[in-house]
Amino acid sequence: MRGILLAGGTGSRLWPLTRSVSKQLLPVFDKPMVYYPLSTLVMAGVREILIITTPEDQGQFRRLLGDGSQLGLRLEYVTQERPEGIAHALVLGADFIGDEPVALILGDNIFHGTGLGTRLARYDGLKGGRVFAYQVANPSAYGVVEFDDEGRVLSIEEKPARPKSRYAVPGLYFYDNRVVEIAHGLRPSARGELEITDLNRVYLEAGELYVTRLDRGTAWLDTGTFASMVQASEFVRVIEERQGFKIGCIEEAVWRAGLIDDGRLRELAQPLLKSGYGHYLLGLLADSPRLVAPPRGGGDAGSRGEELLRSGPGAFA
Repeated sequence: MRGILLAGGTGSRLWPLTRSVSKQLLPVFDKPMVYYPLSTLVMAGVREILIITTPEDQGQFRRLLGDGSQLGLRLEYVTQERPEGIAHALVLGADFIGDEPVALILGDNIFHGTGLGTRLARYDGLKGGRVFAYQVANPSAYGVVEFDDEGRVLSIEEKPARPKSRYAVPGLYFYDNRVVEIAHGLRPSARGELEITDLNRVYLEAGELYVTRLDRGTAWLDTGTFASMVQASEFVRVIEERQGFKIGCIEEAVWRAGLIDDGRLRELAQPLLKSGYGHYLLGLLADSPRLVAPPRGGGDAGSRGEELLRSGPGAFA
């Protein structure tokens, strides 16, 4: 399964902060925002990731993440000249996706919950589309999914003025390879964008859109406003200080997935010692057993390797 991380857009809701730096490179407590969705993709079993940025910001992402080889990943980059909708990411990424299924995540979305990585890893090789539903207080700001009394999906709408439910669709989506053809066939909405809700509706009408309701033990944070960024930073700070492990630590994610060895983790830690981040990475080597990566291609979600990977202190997506 390939991954796409959408980190484009103007970030205008965060001006003047984002006049000179990408929103997804702003700090959320102790690390760049992009670390969080990148870690989520890694825990979902994704190893090859396309990062979509604006032309102005791509150099900053390359300086931070490089080609991913130091993390055991393969990272590629493409630019989105102007905001053209979430579904446009699948058009831009068509060649990268190739014949594979794909996971698409928004660069300003943070997910956290015990066992979340285990659940996400099951969606490699799925047929159709898999999205999520999360109960929110302000559903009009998001795509909204409506269920019947038996939990079946009835409709999905983009930012409705009168939402039919309080279930928003977070910025994490899994699709089979047909998504490339579907995305190419979409028409721009009234605001001139290729809407992800329109794409999801195609799967829904074909009877192949599957929706998983995220339970109350899972947190979804959208960091697109000043207030939500502060709230996300405080959320991360409280959990990290109380529980002693980091959320969205990409170095830990790839180490626990078996993509880098202990020696590489030590190398990554050395330049970060002054901030304390490096000491945390070194502490992993002293405190945690070496864990086994889950099988490629989905595998059995109950396998010993995957359960070890997802249940340790790094189960932080």
